[in-house]
Amino acid sequence: MAAAQGDWQHEVFRELGGPRGGVPPVAAPVEAAQRDGGRPESERPGTAGPAVPATGDVASARAGAAEPPARGEPEDARPREAIPAVEPAAPGHPGRAPEQPGPAPSQPGQAPGQPGPVAGQPGPAGGQPGHAPGQPAPTGPPAPYADARPLVTPESVPLVPPELAGAEGPVRRGEGPARRAGRALVRLVSSAARESAALTEAVRAIQQPVTTGRQIAVTSIRGGSGKSTVAALLALTYAHYRADPVLAVEADPALGTLPRRLGASEVRWTCADLARIVDPSMRITDLTGYLVPHASGGWLLPGSQGAVGAQLDVDTYRTVMTSVRRYFGTTVVDCETLPATVARTALTTTQARVLVTPATVEGVAATRAVLDWVGGLHRSMLPTTVVVLNHTVPHDSLKVGRAVERLEAGGARVVALPYDRHLAPGGEVRTRMLAQRTVEATARLAATVLERSMARERRR
Repeated sequence: MAAAQGDWQHEVFRELGGPRGGVPPVAAPVEAAQRDGGRPESERPGTAGPAVPATGDVASARAGAAEPPARGEPEDARPREAIPAVEPAAPGHPGRAPEQPGPAPSQPGQAPGQPGPVAGQPGPAGGQPGHAPGQPAPTGPPAPYADARPLVTPESVPLVPPELAGAEGPVRRGEGPARRAGRALVRLVSSAARESAALTEAVRAIQQPVTTGRQIAVTSIRGGSGKSTVAALLALTYAHYRADPVLAVEADPALGTLPRRLGASEVRWTCADLARIVDPSMRITDLTGYLVPHASGGWLLPGSQGAVGAQLDVDTYRTVMTSVRRYFGTTVVDCETLPATVARTALTTTQARVLVTPATVEGVAATRAVLDWVGGLHRSMLPTTVVVLNHTVPHDSLKVGRAVERLEAGGARVVALPYDRHLAPGGEVRTRMLAQRTVEATARLAATVLERSMARERRR
């Protein structure tokens, strides 16, 4: 049987003028079938394969195989289809393909029963990445990364539990009735312009243009020094006087109070959520959809939803701060207390830093140690550092002059923040309820910090 089959094949190939003793190349029948669209269905590509022509059709087959491509049409411009390998016709039935062809010889790395590659077509290496040989190539969009997790929209969490909604007492003014009356009498006998001259100068410094986004870190050496209160005052002041967008970031997820100080009633998206969402193609209108607006016109990004044990790692902090810098002219960061990792990172990566210390001897001594450490990092750190000497009680025994002299050694600047009855109990900061001395001190602080953040660029 094998000998008869081989003799018949040699006879046909001898008359065709093709190679002897081997299987004919696949490309010639494919090109002939693509040029001749009127052949029977059994001879078209994609069926059982082109049948071997009979003896009487040798001339027409040779003419079709030798027909050159049309002028101006490159050979690789014609569409090609994968043609499965075909078994030779059975003996005694020339020109007829078998009804059920057997499997083609398998190629290395090819599953049995799958069609082999065709000359002129790319093999599996030219397909899509991860595409198994012999399998249909995917036509849809690429699948997401294996480690990409779907982002679950968080629920809004109230800052104050409903059980404590009515527990807050009445809001007090920063100044008592006697001090307000005395200030009114002073205005009657003196010029109001003289009183507001210092405030006007500070506001002019606050409104100065910036070339790139200014990021200001606020931290302290111990809790209870008024760190979040100072961060809220700075964010409210910048948002009130500046025309560009202002952002307050809470980088203290351990039950921080910055959202409460800025008047937020509930939080939803946090720094960790924004780090997974933020994209360079976002516009500021897209980004603010994940932020909390506050009364002065600025924006807030909470650090957590008030859960105990919430953490903010350095990578998340860097991702958020790098991404938001091009959207906001000024960013105030309420950091953890030192020596936390994020706080140390913020001190060394922002354009200016604010250290808040209580107006006590212990607070001044601890802050002096922090200033010595900051000065050892780089010689430009202390000139861009501002210390806030925060008076948290109405009467303290600290000698402010001695404390300021001690803290300003090395290049740092000290701004004293007076005691304010409105700030003492906590809760939302309402700027209209602040004492006049607090308003002026806050304006001086905001102007000094912004001036220090621009100092390095002015020296260039």
